[in-house]
Amino acid sequence: MAEVGRRAPPRHEAELRVRAEALAGRTLGEIARALGRDARAAPGVRTKGRAGDLVERALGASAGSAAEPDFPSLGIELKTIPVDADGRVCESTFVCTIQLARIADESWADSWARRKLSRVLWVPVEADRPLADRRIARPLLWTPSPDEESALRSDYDEIASRIGLGAIADLTAHTGLYLQVRPKAAHGRARTSALGPDGEPLAVTPRGFYLRPTFTTLILSRYL
Repeated sequence: MAEVGRRAPPRHEAELRVRAEALAGRTLGEIARALGRDARAAPGVRTKGRAGDLVERALGASAGSAAEPDFPSLGIELKTIPVDADGRVCESTFVCTIQLARIADESWADSWARRKLSRVLWVPVEADRPLADRRIARPLLWTPSPDEESALRSDYDEIASRIGLGAIADLTAHTGLYLQVRPKAAHGRARTSALGPDGEPLAVTPRGFYLRPTFTTLILSRYL
């Protein structure tokens, strides 16, 4: 049974496509009213997070923060992505949290990052208006091309190798052509385990994989 204010998960990809196309041109306020929700963000909630929540509810996404795509039975991840008036993506896109203590033992083919990016429904949303007035552009169901996946794999391998060698302190947001590493924590006191240069355990700020805006803008411009 679907949660109140959330549609049941789509039964197949064609149904998801129909739902996604039906959102194009609608505002977040219109979607919120159809769901019986409030389009305004609660205090302390980022507007991007509120927009993503409304789109998830409208489409029936069900995975939440689990280590699987947002539509588990379809193998499709949902990404609500803010764009400016010219269709350029405004910020990096979160992919998944990095398991710092284990990433050196995981290949790109077996990684959580690849599972999240193997099939993505991109839903562009206007970023320069009040939340309720933000309009949704045409969604895109995307699978990485061989060249795109090769570039992502290369970035992943470089990042995983550095973490495995204990060089996490040297990783910055500048590392990686399309896939980058940035802190990912609810607050500045959060810590997770990693290895230092000599294999010693370290307590460090959690990190996550993010896609650079240049990459996501390229996807949207190429396919839309």
